[in-house]
Amino acid sequence: MGSFGGMEILIVLMVILLFFGAKRIPELARGIGQGMNEFRKASDQIKQELEQGEKEGLGSTDKTQSSEKTEESKVN
Repeated sequence: MGSFGGMEILIVLMVILLFFGAKRIPELARGIGQGMNEFRKASDQIKQELEQGEKEGLGSTDKTQSSEKTEESKVN
């Protein structure tokens, strides 16, 4: 289960060429590139939202904990 060597990569490229043809390969590559770009943008957006949530959450955790304690004391 090692990495692919040069010969294996060449065989995979030849099989792709046979399946899709020379005209479709640029279209496929463009589509894959666009998909990767969208995935990267979504990943960056999620990271930003998590960081923003952590920053906002740090200030509000004290308030949340104190409000939970008052609710517990009301129930008891």
